[in-house]
Amino acid sequence: MRVIFLGTSGSIPTPRRGAPAVAVVREGEILLFDCGEGTQQRMFAARLGFSRPMSVFITHLHGDHVLGLPGLLQTMSLLGRERPLRVYGPRGIREFLEAFTSILGEPLFPLEVGEVVEPGRVCDGRGYKVLAVPADHNVEAWSYALVEDPRPGRFHPERALELGVPEGPLWKRLQRGERVRLPDGRVVRPEEVVDPPRPGRKIVYSGDTRPNEGLVELARGADLLIHESTFGDDLAEKALLDGHSTPSQAAEVARRAGVGELILTHISPRYSDPSELLEQARRVFGRTRIAEDLMEVEVPLRD
Repeated sequence: MRVIFLGTSGSIPTPRRGAPAVAVVREGEILLFDCGEGTQQRMFAARLGFSRPMSVFITHLHGDHVLGLPGLLQTMSLLGRERPLRVYGPRGIREFLEAFTSILGEPLFPLEVGEVVEPGRVCDGRGYKVLAVPADHNVEAWSYALVEDPRPGRFHPERALELGVPEGPLWKRLQRGERVRLPDGRVVRPEEVVDPPRPGRKIVYSGDTRPNEGLVELARGADLLIHESTFGDDLAEKALLDGHSTPSQAAEVARRAGVGELILTHISPRYSDPSELLEQARRVFGRTRIAEDLMEVEVPLRD
C-alpha cells in the first residue's frame, strides 16, 4: 500500500507545495483524501491513472480542500473514464457538485455522492473500510481512517503433515477456519496449524483540526497518522483560533494513539523551511516526518 502526497500546503498553494490532497494506492484502487486545486495535474506527475477504481473523501468544504474536484471530473471525462467515481464529504458536498456540474456539464461516467452525517463507517471496499469522526475545525469537518480487514494467520504445512493431514482440500478447509476429520477419526482444529489472524494496516488522515479525543481514538494503533500542522508552536493561539494544530500538538496525538509513524502536512506558506516544525514535533514523537509534494511512503503488511 502506497501513500502519495499530491499537495501539502495549507490554505494556498506555493511554488513548492500544492493544495491538500493525499492518494492511497491499494491493490490497484485509489483512495483520495481531499482534492485541492490542481490535484489532477499532480496525479499526472505521480503517474496515477484516471480510470482506476477510485473514491474521494473530502474532509470539509473550504476551497483549498475541494476546489480540485471540478478539474478532476473534467479531466476524467476527457480521458474517457467509464467506471463510477464515489465522492464522500460533509453536508453540502452534494450541492457543491451539483452547482458546478450544472454549468460545466455532467461527467461522462456515473458519479455517486455520499454525505457524511454521523461518526462511524463511511463505506466498505474490497478488504477494507473507511471510518470517520468529527474534526474540530471552524466548519463541519471530518477525519478519516482507512482500516484493512484482518488477514488470515500464517498456515504451517509442516504441522499439518505431522498431524497426518494430507496436502489438498483439507488444508484449504483448515485455512478457512474449519475443523477436519481424518480417516482414523481424529479431529484437527485450525488453531493447531494456523496462527491467529494478523491485523490489517491502518492509515489516518486528520484533515484540518484542532487536537481532539475523537482523533486520538480513531488513530489508536495506526501504522501511519497524517496530521495537519499548519502553524509552529509559537503560533499556538492562532492555531487554536483558526481551528488548526501545531507540530507538538500533532505529535502528542501520535504519542497518545501509539501510531507507527507521524507525517505532518498542511504546512503554512509562511514556512519556506519546515525544519523547525519537524524539530518541534520530534521533541514529543521521534518517528515524525514532514510531507513534501509527490513524496511516496510504503506502508508494509503487518507480520
